Amino acid sequence: MCKLKLFLCYGLVLVLLFSGCLMLAARKKRESRVRAGAYSGYNIILVSFDALQASHVGCLGYSRNITPSLDRFARKGFLFKNAIAQSSWTVPSTMSYFTSLYPSQHKVINKYSTYTEKEKIISNLKKLSPEVLTLAEVLKGNGYLTGGFTGDAGVGADFGFSEGFDEYFEGPKFSGMDTSIPAALEWLKKNHTKKFFVFLHGYDVHGQFDPPGGFTREFVKPPYIGQLKGTKEEQADIREEGLEKGSVSLTEEDVRFWRALYDEKIKDVDERFKVFIEDLRRMGVLDKTIIVLFSDHGTEFYEHKRFDHGFSLYEELIHVPLIIWLPGLKRGFSINDQVRAIDVMPTLLDLLGAEISGKLRKQMQGVSLIPLMQGEHMNLTAYSETDYRFYAHKRSIRIPEGLKFIYSMDTETRELYDLNKDPGELDNLIEKDRRAAYELEQKLFSWLKSMGQDENYYIKLFKGLLKIKEF
Repeated sequence: MCKLKLFLCYGLVLVLLFSGCLMLAARKKRESRVRAGAYSGYNIILVSFDALQASHVGCLGYSRNITPSLDRFARKGFLFKNAIAQSSWTVPSTMSYFTSLYPSQHKVINKYSTYTEKEKIISNLKKLSPEVLTLAEVLKGNGYLTGGFTGDAGVGADFGFSEGFDEYFEGPKFSGMDTSIPAALEWLKKNHTKKFFVFLHGYDVHGQFDPPGGFTREFVKPPYIGQLKGTKEEQADIREEGLEKGSVSLTEEDVRFWRALYDEKIKDVDERFKVFIEDLRRMGVLDKTIIVLFSDHGTEFYEHKRFDHGFSLYEELIHVPLIIWLPGLKRGFSINDQVRAIDVMPTLLDLLGAEISGKLRKQMQGVSLIPLMQGEHMNLTAYSETDYRFYAHKRSIRIPEGLKFIYSMDTETRELYDLNKDPGELDNLIEKDRRAAYELEQKLFSWLKSMGQDENYYIKLFKGLLKIKEF
């Protein structure tokens, strides 16, 4: 009997050792493919699905099959399941992707840098932060031909998004990829034999985008009998009411109706993206191109009694989809560790082995995610900010362990959530777990101070400014 037990134990040890060797071999194989400089000279395409809420994406757990094309890329790429944007609306968030800086650092925090009765000055990166380099500028300096193809509005050239681009196309305000994709393809047909960087963007799922052919209402089941129509004008009215009053009043049926229309728009843009990829395949560039799929922010559908985005820093707004697809991978990898939008730029430059100056290294606040892609773990704290149209002034800290603290600079309101137990952020623990709240508040305030946001920051920055009515 003792010999049998000894034999079984010995067998178990061998099995564990063998399994460990297989895991180590698989990891080494993964490491050998993804490393700094391994994709030197590859093209890059950055695709921004503006206002795409992470919870409506199939590879992130959504039950309705509306993102098959995105999901296909996730199955063959790196899916970052906990990616956090540095702001909850387009202007500051996209600039953080472009610069690897927090909004308070690049300073493009609003549509206007000055908005008073006497003076209205559009925010512009080079005027507010002339020393800052964008991803396009860095890649252009590394010999890339650069093209941006967008839906204007929050990524307009006036804000400085066109810096470093050889060509920067802006469709009609709040236009979709049905406009930006044809422009991108026309440019690529002329330049696909050169080393290129493309930024492709569309407002297809944004509240201010109406499908050109109208809605089919394929997901509106049962038929909606309420008063809402689902138009961009109606969406704007609901958004403004939420800003003015702090909340709106809708029924469950109203919210289901809006989400159904949202899903229809997501399905449509997923199909447009599929056609775009098929055109790239016909050009023969996919095997030499890194593709990054992301959203600048999510959107609110009454989770906290408002619509749209920008006003708050809840998960429906700052938890975003992020997929990095690298040519040649046989299968995809899901990464659960928390990452940030500011990490995208240093990761891409690291994969390319791009030439980076000391000035740029000092600028970038994010880190390369290659260690995560190699199978390591990283403990990254995510900070986010919003000063949306001077209606809200919020800062948040989200730690890898799942606790999140939100501070409102104007009202001094504090919120604490355990995202592991309360992913919807409905149970404010600020009075129930004072120790955790205090520790996160101190960490957040220390970070704010490092950003130059001392106790007088709010008063100095926003004194005399009006709430921005233009949109």
